[in-house]
Amino acid sequence: MKNKNTKILLVDDEPDILEIVGYNLSQEGYQIFTASNGKEAISKAKKEIPDLIIMDVMMPEMDGMEACENIRKIPELSNVIITFLTARSEDYSQVAGFDVGADDYITKPIKPKLLVSKVKALLRRLVESDQDSETLNVGGIEINREEYKIVMEGQEIALPRKEFELFYLLASKPGKVFKRDEILDKVWGNEVVVGGRTIDVHIRKLREKIGEELFKTIKGVGYKFEV
Repeated sequence: MKNKNTKILLVDDEPDILEIVGYNLSQEGYQIFTASNGKEAISKAKKEIPDLIIMDVMMPEMDGMEACENIRKIPELSNVIITFLTARSEDYSQVAGFDVGADDYITKPIKPKLLVSKVKALLRRLVESDQDSETLNVGGIEINREEYKIVMEGQEIALPRKEFELFYLLASKPGKVFKRDEILDKVWGNEVVVGGRTIDVHIRKLREKIGEELFKTIKGVGYKFEV
């Protein structure tokens, strides 16, 4: 994916943040779109279908958490990468963010070079996952990596990109006990820093959506992860 074909939606109620972040990313050749609140973000996302959304948490009209949750319910946006942009002083829970479908978070203030590096790391995972077209059939579940589609008992299950990638990884080797570092590297990439409870949150959400018994069938006795 060349930068000029990559769309990034920036969402923040502070014009200075939009200008600074937008400028640094546009210098890398990315197409930049902006929104000043959650409602506008949903509208812009539907129109532009971005590859990445960088979104503030605390905003008027609709905050980032609610906007993220709503975006994840839109089929054509289910696989967009969403990272929260948060101030250190905000009462923000990483777990709450992952619960509503976020893939990562960036803490303000952030140096331009670090921001660009983090964005490149997030987008690199998108490229790598798109290049894998293998389909798995495990425990009566069809997992299509090319189309990011899961079919169970004739019903299609919609999963956000990171939940899908995690489920695909676990299903690719039933019964294997994965180390946390290995999961983080393969699903999030070793250049992307996420919280220690990230995996736990995504596993819980997978169990809720797929069902505990089927999840155990896929992982056998090996779905406990080594630290």
